[in-house]
Amino acid sequence: MEKLKKFVDSSLFQNTILIVIVINSIVLGLQTNQKIEDSIGDILSVIDTICLGIFVVEMLLKMIAYKFFGYFKSAWNWFDFIIVIASILSGLSVLSSVRILRVFRVFRSLKGLRGFKMVSSLKPLQVIISAIGKSIPGITWTALLLLIIYYIFSIIGVSQFGEAFPEWFGDIPKAMYTLFQVMTLESWSMGISRPVMDVFSYAWAYFVPFVLISSFTMMNVVVGIVVNAISEVAEFNKKEEHEAKGTADIKKEIDAVKEHLTKLEEMLTKMEDK
Repeated sequence: MEKLKKFVDSSLFQNTILIVIVINSIVLGLQTNQKIEDSIGDILSVIDTICLGIFVVEMLLKMIAYKFFGYFKSAWNWFDFIIVIASILSGLSVLSSVRILRVFRVFRSLKGLRGFKMVSSLKPLQVIISAIGKSIPGITWTALLLLIIYYIFSIIGVSQFGEAFPEWFGDIPKAMYTLFQVMTLESWSMGISRPVMDVFSYAWAYFVPFVLISSFTMMNVVVGIVVNAISEVAEFNKKEEHEAKGTADIKKEIDAVKEHLTKLEEMLTKMEDK
């Protein structure tokens, strides 16, 4: 069991799985091209099936190595498990010819999820995903503050520009959508602010502060939260690796001491026999 665990954790095994993921992702992309599918579709299907088989074997080996419940202690193993099961269900779409099983057609598109296995196979990507998850509370509060800013500026926009520009500021929802476009900086100057300024010369005092607050300040706050989370997750992973390495070294030393004690016991036994 310990040898199997070392094998599935080895760089050779993980790099092999990564290569299979890349090959499978390329195949899935080629299968979307009708000309390629018509010419070598059968070959691509075989390769796709082989890749899925390898993923299933990988999952089963890990379940055996970590034991069943130990396998599901890792969120990334859950992620892989869901993707593999979804991929297996996508294969059941061949049964859609049977009227009662046509529901399985919906699973055909789930094959594309296999590309996400690359996330669970590359630690740098795992760090980013974990950091995004960790930053959700901070981003949620930032989004709430941004929503309040949107609401306040929408009220001002409707009261000031609503009659002249009902398509942009006719009501609160329209004004909020207009402000969202302004925040993204997509045609906000020539497309929205300047036409409004042609009618209301003071409109710059409305748009410029909103752009400074939403696009430059709030978005930088979000970036700062994510960057800080990435730094914390990376540092935590380094500590875990260091502790794991230290534990492994201690275990080796204990095994070495046990081996020496066993040899000493054998020598004393031989001396007593003499």
